[in-house]
Amino acid sequence: MNREIAPFVLTVASCLATGFSSQLNAAPANEARVSHVKNHVQLEDAKNAPRRAVANDMVPEEAIVRTGDASRSELTFSDETVVRLAAHSAFDFNHGTRGLNLREGAVLIQAPKGARGATIRAGNVAVAVAGTTVMVEYRPGIYKVLVLEGTGRLYRPGHIGDSILVTPGQMVIGNPAEAISEPVDVDIDRFLKTSGFIKDFPPLPGEKLIVAESQKQQHRKSNKTLVGTNMVIFGGGTQVSVTDQGQANTSDRKTAALVMPHRVPNLSPNAAPALPQN
Repeated sequence: MNREIAPFVLTVASCLATGFSSQLNAAPANEARVSHVKNHVQLEDAKNAPRRAVANDMVPEEAIVRTGDASRSELTFSDETVVRLAAHSAFDFNHGTRGLNLREGAVLIQAPKGARGATIRAGNVAVAVAGTTVMVEYRPGIYKVLVLEGTGRLYRPGHIGDSILVTPGQMVIGNPAEAISEPVDVDIDRFLKTSGFIKDFPPLPGEKLIVAESQKQQHRKSNKTLVGTNMVIFGGGTQVSVTDQGQANTSDRKTAALVMPHRVPNLSPNAAPALPQN
């Protein structure tokens, strides 16, 4: 039975102002280091007044990292877990990578093999990852979870049995107050070509693992066990556009399609839209 896959258009516009430094000192397990910053990124620490973040700043537990308009940031933990923040995002953590918290916005997390693993919470849902690259978006009443490589366990804390494994190229869209829905398929190759989480940062340490999963997906498309669709989400939220191929390749196009909140209508069980622009 053929499965359908949609193109993935996710763009984080603009380039970083600072380059990656291989000379970063390892942060303690309960701290992270700001490895990249673009435009206005703010650190809010209970012990100090809010201040503008700069590269190599230490971020202690429970400090909030906020990104402004057209702003980006990357944090690196001592176990080499990487957290990248899109614009208009707020993020904090406790217990190192075991207690990541996305208050709003979108993040990409790569927890390398051999690391402690990471758990990120977004509202009433959480994702546990180890040896995994995952992107999470959270806004009031809506979340999206996309796994690029490895496997993530998506669950609702306090709701026994409301849990699902999400594998490479799968995405779950839902309302954090409702039961977790089944995943749909998205195009990893489109993500790699259009996402600012990839384009506007230096290569991820495990980027080759994502490329390998993309190649597996392309093989499945070539033998028709996975079939491309023209359903795309341009911009945040759950607005779905049905486009021709030329439109699907325009990463900054704004969709006019209106989708009911928390739902993606008119999709077959195995079809998937792209994730939003961030």
